[in-house]
Amino acid sequence: MDEVELHAAEVGDHGSRRQRAMCARTVRKVRLSPYPRYGCHPGAAGRDGRSVSLEPLLLAAVIALGIVLADTRRRLARAEARLQDLADAAAPEPREFEVVVRRAPPPFAPRPAPHAATRPKPALSAPASEPVASAGAAAEAPGVGQAKAGFDLESLIGGRLPVWIGGAALVLAGFFLVRAAIDSGWFGPGARTLLACLLAFVLIAASEAARRLPATRDDPRIGQALAGAGVASLYATLYLAAALYHLVAPLPAFVLLLLITGAGLALSLRQGPPTAIMALAGGFLAPLVAGYDAAGTAPLLVYLALLLAALFVLSVRRGWGWLAVASAAAGFGWTGFLALMLGAEARPIVGGFVVLLSIGAALALPASGARSRWLRLAPLGVGLAQLFVLAPTLDFSPLGWAFYLVLAAAAVALAWREPVLSPAPLMAAALLLVLLAAAPTTGTTGVAAIAATLIFGAPGLTRSRAHRDWALMAVIGLLGPLAVLQLGTPQLLPRAAWTPFDLVVLAAAAWLAWRHRDRIEGTDTGLIGGTLAAAGAGVLAAAALFGEDAAGVALAAALIAIAEVARRLGARALSGSAAIPLALGLLAAHREIGALVEALARSLPGEELIYPALPPAGGVLLRLLPLAVAALLPLRHKDGYGAARRPAAIVAGVLAAATAYALMKQPLAIADADAFLRLGFYERAAITLAALAAARALATRAPVAARTLATLAIARIAWFDLLLLSPLFAAQAVGSIPLLNAAVLLPGMAAAILWTWGERRWRVPALALMLVAALAAVRQAAHGSLLTGPVGTGENWGYSAAMLALALVWLWSGLVGGARDLRFAGLGLVMVVAFKVFTVDIALEGILRVVSFLGIGVTLIAISWAYTRFLKGPAQPSP
Repeated sequence: MDEVELHAAEVGDHGSRRQRAMCARTVRKVRLSPYPRYGCHPGAAGRDGRSVSLEPLLLAAVIALGIVLADTRRRLARAEARLQDLADAAAPEPREFEVVVRRAPPPFAPRPAPHAATRPKPALSAPASEPVASAGAAAEAPGVGQAKAGFDLESLIGGRLPVWIGGAALVLAGFFLVRAAIDSGWFGPGARTLLACLLAFVLIAASEAARRLPATRDDPRIGQALAGAGVASLYATLYLAAALYHLVAPLPAFVLLLLITGAGLALSLRQGPPTAIMALAGGFLAPLVAGYDAAGTAPLLVYLALLLAALFVLSVRRGWGWLAVASAAAGFGWTGFLALMLGAEARPIVGGFVVLLSIGAALALPASGARSRWLRLAPLGVGLAQLFVLAPTLDFSPLGWAFYLVLAAAAVALAWREPVLSPAPLMAAALLLVLLAAAPTTGTTGVAAIAATLIFGAPGLTRSRAHRDWALMAVIGLLGPLAVLQLGTPQLLPRAAWTPFDLVVLAAAAWLAWRHRDRIEGTDTGLIGGTLAAAGAGVLAAAALFGEDAAGVALAAALIAIAEVARRLGARALSGSAAIPLALGLLAAHREIGALVEALARSLPGEELIYPALPPAGGVLLRLLPLAVAALLPLRHKDGYGAARRPAAIVAGVLAAATAYALMKQPLAIADADAFLRLGFYERAAITLAALAAARALATRAPVAARTLATLAIARIAWFDLLLLSPLFAAQAVGSIPLLNAAVLLPGMAAAILWTWGERRWRVPALALMLVAALAAVRQAAHGSLLTGPVGTGENWGYSAAMLALALVWLWSGLVGGARDLRFAGLGLVMVVAFKVFTVDIALEGILRVVSFLGIGVTLIAISWAYTRFLKGPAQPSP
């Protein structure tokens, strides 16, 4: 027992916590053993009576346990070190200085409950028991301090760019070496070509050696750059030998070019994309360095065509969309450069090359993996734009039209196969219309227009229900070329000869609209565009049959037809398109509208004679009147003009008013001062009363238009009849019959119309016009038909009598009818009369002054008595 305790003590001094605990349990078991036969001391007797010693067994168990624990501790230490290394490798690069400022929580803020899935944040500093690694040690550890994968400017500048810049420098060095040899005359043409060829083979051999040498095989860029430079040098060498020096016949040169292209393809497949880039750059730069015009345009374009074909094949084979895009861009760059630099005799072949390049690039881009819609549209768009620029330089020759139409047809065919290319035919159609408008009046232009109609119209009609782009292309293709030629160059055909073409287009456009008759919801291009195209063709046919003067009537008929079709189908969007013929009708009647604007500008300052500025009656009847009537008809229905109802209603109302004004000025035709003296006031009164009557008739159906017309009529009376052109100042006959003359009837009838309207807004103007009528009656009785001249004594007294009589009528009507405004108006007018009597009529002499004061006195007393009874009401019976 003493030996066990001694061992436990030794273990307690040098062992681990677990060893000490196990030894303590062993001592307790020995001391408190429940088995008496074994004894409680080391010398207890066994079963056979012999003494059994437990001390060696316990010592061996403790030693074995210590060995196992030590081994376990070493394993745990190694695992912890491994985990620490992994954590350091995954940690971000340590910074030299990092200060973390943590704000203390609010004094009473509750602490958030710990979440089981939340990992604890790393401590700000390492525990004291763990050594802190220095910055240098962290940098030396594998994986520590390395930046995340991404853009590295240093590796780009130091490791990538020099290789490719060096490869490009090698290519240019070879080119300029040959150029220097040419300029200095060092070698003959054969020697120069041979040296250039040797340089190309040396570069290709060096690229293969770079793939195998231990020092460079781990960096494939070296071989790629050398191979690309070699291929570019071969292209340049062949161009020098065949095009510049004529050392190689055309057929062998073509065979060699095919071999070089094959070699370039093979090397690109072997080396990778960088070789293709170098070959592309070298192939396109070779003619520019050697002289693009040295061998003529045709050999150069053949060379470029073969180079582009090879690059397109390579891009399709490897799925390199970027190579196809770069090749197409380089090809279009060359065509634009050649079209700018070469003469007119060389441009036709450039146009043919543009057609081939556009079609080839449009086919190669999707096959090589290019998925962007705009990238796929770019070859056709650029090609159409270049041919659009080339066509005028080719004098709109048949060849120039053929190039453009062939590419347009190719765009339609490609869009038929690939719907993503549908904007290309629309662009082709739009540019074609501009070309037709700019082209001279020749038979070639007419043939081109017919071909364009077939190219765009037929496919558009066939696939109009597939997509709105096809329906729009059908509309543009059917109506566009015909309208441009018939309106821009009508002398191309006799006038009646246009009619069959117009009718054919009308039928085709109507069929297009009929095919889409079930698509009334939304803005369907086939329904709206087809209807508008049919209407436009009908207008062109009417103009061809009856001349330009029939255009106004034809546009009015088109407006009515569109509105009626829209009403029958219930297509609100189609109803809105009726505003288009309305706008075109206004454009067709621009001369008449301009004359009306001029007449308005001259009449507002008070000019008496504006008839000469008005449009002639024929123009008003043929262009303005039909359009005004047609513009008003769709407003009868609630969906007329659709979303454009409000602006269309304003335009239609103004047009109708202007047309009516122009027509009402025609019968009297007041063109001189004598006619104005005799008829000016009558004409003005008739126009004003007609406007008021029309306003009253529209009061329930079109209240806004009615109020506008009424306001305009009242403004005319105030501005012209009372101020600028009043018959008191400008001599005008008003009629010789008392009370039944224009000076009295105009304000009287206007007041009656306004008073019977029933709206309170018109009561004040009506009362004012009644007063004007009363005063005009006195003036006319005193002066006759011409109201100019001074105010006499009798006339002065008559004004007081007339106003007093009118005031009494208003008061009586107000008291009897309970109209408060009439009572106030009567009282106000009585006060005016009283003021006039005490200030003006006091200067009268004789019986007139007596009558004036007597009348006003009696009137005031009577008014007071009447008002007292009115205010008290009926007498109440006494109780």
